[in-house]
Amino acid sequence: GDYIFYTDWAWTSFVVFSISQSTMLVVGAIYYMLFTGVPGTATYYATIMTIYTWVAKGAWFALGYPYDFIVVPVWIPSAMLLDLSYWATRRNKHAAILIGGTLVGMSLPVFNMINLLLVKDPLEMAFKYPRPTLPPYMTPIEPQVGKFY
Repeated sequence: GDYIFYTDWAWTSFVVFSISQSTMLVVGAIYYMLFTGVPGTATYYATIMTIYTWVAKGAWFALGYPYDFIVVPVWIPSAMLLDLSYWATRRNKHAAILIGGTLVGMSLPVFNMINLLLVKDPLEMAFKYPRPTLPPYMTPIEPQVGKFY
């Protein structure tokens, strides 16, 4: 059968992307805020990442894929929570990291789960746009184990 990414790997990819995107947002923004003292940086990062993803979405759409083939993650509300927690805990930078990181780590997966539920019929997309087949020179050859004749 065909490799159906949406159904086989949906939960795994959601978890991996949630962890990686939360970490990317928190580490980058906290690092910048701790060394510059400028709040509002996480929201700036999130806005830039959102715009980049819109560009990628437009590129895939231009290639003939449906508009909701690429789902833009929801970074901005979690980033605003991070900036708010930084503003509220300005005197204690460790609290900013712990509270802000926890807020982002808990809110970003929730926002993205709601976002992913709005994608129309992922199974239909998987059958309409199947995985491309490998060219012959990349097709693996099964080893002939135990045949000595």
